[in-house]
Amino acid sequence: MSERVIIVGGGAAGYFAAIACAEANPAASITLLEKGKDVLGKVLISGGGRCNVTHACFDPRELVQFYPRGSRELLGPFHKFQPGDTMEWFADRGVELKIESDNRVFPVTDSSQTIIDCLKEMAATHGIEVLTSSGVKSFQPLDGDRWEVVTNTGQTYDCDALMIAPGSSKVMWDGLKKMGHKIIEPVPSLFTFNIKDPRIKGLSGISMPNASVQIAASDLEAEGPLLITHWGLSGPAILRLSAWGARELSDRFYRFPILINWLGRDEEEVLDLLSDEKKSNGKKRLGNHAMFGIPLRLWKSMVEAAGIKSTATWGDVSGKQLKDLCSELTGAVFQVTGKSTFKEEFVTAGGVDLKEIDFKSFQSRLCPNLYLAGEILNIDGITGGFNFQAAWTGGFLAGNAMAGYPLE
Repeated sequence: MSERVIIVGGGAAGYFAAIACAEANPAASITLLEKGKDVLGKVLISGGGRCNVTHACFDPRELVQFYPRGSRELLGPFHKFQPGDTMEWFADRGVELKIESDNRVFPVTDSSQTIIDCLKEMAATHGIEVLTSSGVKSFQPLDGDRWEVVTNTGQTYDCDALMIAPGSSKVMWDGLKKMGHKIIEPVPSLFTFNIKDPRIKGLSGISMPNASVQIAASDLEAEGPLLITHWGLSGPAILRLSAWGARELSDRFYRFPILINWLGRDEEEVLDLLSDEKKSNGKKRLGNHAMFGIPLRLWKSMVEAAGIKSTATWGDVSGKQLKDLCSELTGAVFQVTGKSTFKEEFVTAGGVDLKEIDFKSFQSRLCPNLYLAGEILNIDGITGGFNFQAAWTGGFLAGNAMAGYPLE
């Protein structure tokens, strides 16, 4: 049982660990060190300021499939603390949550401040010392498996248990390397694609609900909503591709061709429907009537890209033009020339090698009484509340372990 606990990092994993530790062992003295001016920064901006707390997927075996890295390692932890437990935890502390149609979970207030207020209230209730503007300069082991932490301001702390949960931090990774840990070099995981192409110029804000996207000359593909932005393409389909392809796309320096099926439908089926339209409505102008529920501005762009005048009637369209239009709808090729961070919700693939972590407690296998959770580990999920769930789970298990009551 740890009487003195230091937690580095005031994000979701660190803050949750501090509360879990305090609730399991009220006698513990817990100090949380955050280098920024405030805690829970990513909680504040998550979900456009609404806080996507978790995802309503309650089968651990299904849940782990949303993690490009860490799926095998998280299976055991999710059997101990999964989204249902997260929802119950917040509900027990007065926060009402809701499940939206896509299974993302938000507070009913639609405000991330509700989650932040709850966590801060719990920390205050349990007497947790939260120190902001307190970055860590160094940490090292002491005799008796204890730890020493030195802050940038020169403050020194000794503790029985130390938790490192500062998110993506080169300083902390370098410190862990000195302890013998292997660090998988981090690369961005959630990002959008930069594309300059006349076919989508001026169409920012238009989306298609059931598109499919594939990286050319690769097995990487994803389905889901696709959004045209000022700088290219975004939406769940793109973000899933970026997560699963984080390392491969980094190796390509974020320059590669992608194939877009705007409809997510079979090419032959779409060509048959276009042919039927030509036979049935030969006098109707293509440019005035979009098919397949496509927004008219996007439809006109596709028609033009197929070499068809917007004033042409269906009867004017040649067989080749019909096939070209089908190709624009189901197999359009775009060139990606870079990436942009997804809003401010920066997530990385990389961190401490997972082989070096005991996932029953999130304790280092190399250094006794050193615990690691959150983005410092080589774990990341796709967008939709999965990264927060990994943080809540890691924080909860580590917090209980540091309190002396590891979950069996």
